[in-house]
Amino acid sequence: MALTSSFQYPTTIISSVSGFHCRSDLHRHFSIPTSNIGVVKIQRRERLGRGIVTDAITTPVVNTSTHFFKKTSDLIDFKEKRTVRHDYGRYGNPTTTVLEEKISALEGAESTVVMASGMCANTVMLLALVPRNGHIVTTRDCYRRTRVFMDTFLPKLGITVTVIDSADTTELKAALNKHEVSMFFTESPTNPFLRCVDIELVSEIYGTFATPLNQKALALGADLVSHSATKYIGGHNDVLGGCVCGSMELVSKVRDMHYVLGGMLNPNAAYLLIRGIKTMHLRLKQQNSTALRMAHVLEAHPKVSRVYYPGLPSHPEHHIAKRQMTGFGGVVSFEIITGDLEITIKFVDSLKIPYIAPSFGGCESIVDQPAIMSYWNLPEEERLTHGIKVNLVRFSFGVEDFDDVKADVLQALDTI
Repeated sequence: MALTSSFQYPTTIISSVSGFHCRSDLHRHFSIPTSNIGVVKIQRRERLGRGIVTDAITTPVVNTSTHFFKKTSDLIDFKEKRTVRHDYGRYGNPTTTVLEEKISALEGAESTVVMASGMCANTVMLLALVPRNGHIVTTRDCYRRTRVFMDTFLPKLGITVTVIDSADTTELKAALNKHEVSMFFTESPTNPFLRCVDIELVSEIYGTFATPLNQKALALGADLVSHSATKYIGGHNDVLGGCVCGSMELVSKVRDMHYVLGGMLNPNAAYLLIRGIKTMHLRLKQQNSTALRMAHVLEAHPKVSRVYYPGLPSHPEHHIAKRQMTGFGGVVSFEIITGDLEITIKFVDSLKIPYIAPSFGGCESIVDQPAIMSYWNLPEEERLTHGIKVNLVRFSFGVEDFDDVKADVLQALDTI
């Protein structure tokens, strides 16, 4: 099973789903034709629950933990699968169902299950699909908490892991020859170095800095895609969420495990993610443009020693990114020419526009030093095994004016 995760960098929406119509199979009260990306329309006045009528433009938020049956025969029909509807909030909600159908439309997936966070989506998926004593192949440049889960918890189930370089298909072939591999798990582009995996080639061999707009991994041959919807899908730094998309067969297995473990996405969070989808193509257009232009500015600057961005010809997988991405994302990582921690801190602290914070993908620019933000509890020698130097900076560009952002970065570089 080949899997791609945009846990850190969700894919950008490639195009509008013009004319796409999807209707909730689980709740008849919602009709959601997406005449363009993210637009949710109620076609006519619909009844929600006990006779409440809505003709709202926005998707209603159904704040309930459980749904009632009018009579026992209705319950029996539901149990014997003669009817499809909601019953208990841990198994779904009308608002979250709308979100799942919209993400499926964006990804071109048969099915999507949404959860409380991207990390929840990854852990539930791994538990659902990797058998006891199974084997996973993953990449060195991978979201740290996912690797921690693989390294510390999965071995309790007898599950082992092979870690390879993102672009090394020879290592992948060797792992496949040596082990009975259950899953190949990777991000593409990766975090924080934005390495790109040749998804099509990996899928042929085998048998999450993009969004559903910048890259459609399922169309390239991946079996599943997971997103941290917190990032670009939500896009406003105000909601947590995650999802797994793919075939009905595989997603159903993940969904069943999700029902057992919990981690249900709150309907209010689902509403915010639906809202985020409406503007995702506009936000990403600005973020892609600013990041690409700033990557060129940084690469030409004498106080920057290296820039990591798949849109640059200097990037080792630029040829792959050009082939399988329609946009290169809003995150640029780079190294200040000095290897000094304090000088890099001075640069970061001199910036006026971005916030120093974890996460990315929102309207506001965010900057951090991975050595401090994500790896501070590790000794320097161990950080370096992950390629994390003290002078590494990760910059997530928001939707601010390009000239303002450029001027801010340049003045901060002038201080060091």
